[in-house]
Amino acid sequence: MNLSDSRTAGQADGGQLPMRAAAAPAPRPAPLARLSAAEAVFSAIRQDIESGSVELGAKLSSEATLAGQYGVSRSVIREALRSCNALGLTVTKTGKGTFVVANKVANDLTLGQYSARDLNEARPHIEVPAAGLAAQRRSDEDLKQLRGLVEEMLGENDPEAWVALDAAFHSIIARASGNKVFESVVAEIREALAHQSETLNMVADRRHASDDEHLRIIEAIDAGEAEAAEAAMAAHLAAVSAALDSILNSSQG
Repeated sequence: MNLSDSRTAGQADGGQLPMRAAAAPAPRPAPLARLSAAEAVFSAIRQDIESGSVELGAKLSSEATLAGQYGVSRSVIREALRSCNALGLTVTKTGKGTFVVANKVANDLTLGQYSARDLNEARPHIEVPAAGLAAQRRSDEDLKQLRGLVEEMLGENDPEAWVALDAAFHSIIARASGNKVFESVVAEIREALAHQSETLNMVADRRHASDDEHLRIIEAIDAGEAEAAEAAMAAHLAAVSAALDSILNSSQG
């Protein structure tokens, strides 16, 4: 199996994903499924584990060996393995390698220091009111940074870079709220948010939907409409929670 490091399906050979302007979102058809190299590697490894082709307790091949096997860079392999770890299928031990510890997804996901359940329960109580306050208090500079981030996300093909921008987006909204508690809490969970985003993008193909949801949040903040900003953020977090639930539920049969 040989994969390129670029997105490999739903895209013409050698082409780039088109840039989309950061304008008010309009209804549009759902994009065709696209698999990045990391997504394809992750899917292959996950299938091997869940089918029993790779047994419990087995040590996966080294990053270098897997990179050669799939024809991708080691950074792509690391990204795929992080998703396997996040789903509870594997554990990576520094200096020893990655080992299979389960043949189905865990009941909850570990995302950095926190679980998916922790984040799902806490985020609406923090980020929804923060979005409302940001609509009332944001500065022109805050809005400029938010729009710049979303512009980058719309054209970003590197999954790792995209999740970093995603975490920064939520951090700036918390800062723009003018509430130091919200700002500090979101800063504390920023790493976990990046892990969550990475896992959802890899397993549930959430990037395109997230881009649209982010645009709705920005438009409400820009318009100074606190209730609309809160509603847009609540809808975004509900979609994230539903995607996480689908990952867990799909593996429990």
